[in-house]
Amino acid sequence: MRLSIVPANTNFDFVGRRRLAYPLSALLLILSIGAFFYQGLNFGIDFRGGILLEIKTEGPADVVQLRRTVGALELGEVQVQEFGAPDDVLIRVQQQDGAEAEQLLAINTLKNALGNQVAEYRRTEFVGPTVGAELISSAIWAVLLAIGAILIYIWFRFEWQFGVGAIIALTHDVLTTIGVFAITQLEFNLATVAAILTIAGYSINDTVVIYDRVREELRRYKKLDMSALLNLAANRTLSRTFMTSVTTLIALVALAIFGGTIIRDFALAMIWGVIIGTYSSVFIAVPVLLALNLSRESLSAGLDDRGESTKDTADTPSNT
Repeated sequence: MRLSIVPANTNFDFVGRRRLAYPLSALLLILSIGAFFYQGLNFGIDFRGGILLEIKTEGPADVVQLRRTVGALELGEVQVQEFGAPDDVLIRVQQQDGAEAEQLLAINTLKNALGNQVAEYRRTEFVGPTVGAELISSAIWAVLLAIGAILIYIWFRFEWQFGVGAIIALTHDVLTTIGVFAITQLEFNLATVAAILTIAGYSINDTVVIYDRVREELRRYKKLDMSALLNLAANRTLSRTFMTSVTTLIALVALAIFGGTIIRDFALAMIWGVIIGTYSSVFIAVPVLLALNLSRESLSAGLDDRGESTKDTADTPSNT
């Protein structure tokens, strides 16, 4: 017996909800862009440069005492904060003047000062400012090139209305994901960049599946109202969309809880990306086709060029 969480023949009015979805998305984009320019991103050690120590203490950490100990070393700007569990602490120290030797000296000074307050050093990292700047540039190019490659595929795969709709949904997902990191000040590192690239692929895959179904229904129902047809396509892919999202979220929540601190930011970014990507696929990418005046005439011309049949003239959807 097949498991069916989403009932068959659902009839949600996704297109009709665009009057709520558009303002909500506009608000999310405004908040994201505003937070990005006002607060900026909390760049991790990968991008910003400096020294990072992740330590485990015997019992709950005395953050105040640790901050006093590290601050007394006069190494410049220092941040000491709990990182997950009460006995897990993250210590950041600004880039020291000099070359690698000076950074290693600062790390040794930190370890000597902390002494027996530390039960285990879980992570010790140093990144120079030049490397950090190069990584930021590489990350930006990676995101732009990945999105560009996706858009080229969409351009050749679909008519222009579908291409524009996919661009809008993809841009919406990437910008809001970056906005979440700007608002929450979660650490933005190389793992986060990997998450953004993964989110872009996940989002466009969801959109392409629904758009393929829209084209099938356009060929099948020649006289059905466009709003009803778009809702029909979204509802007929709803089970697949829901099941894919839920199973992915189960894995990501497990990673966020049990995967440790190194992978937690990646998992949190992906959780948001799956949620916002699913939302944009049905509430943004589909209704925007109506605003772009998608017509059967343009689709039929494209199909004729490909040599495909357009003879099916059914007027109403069946219940199967």
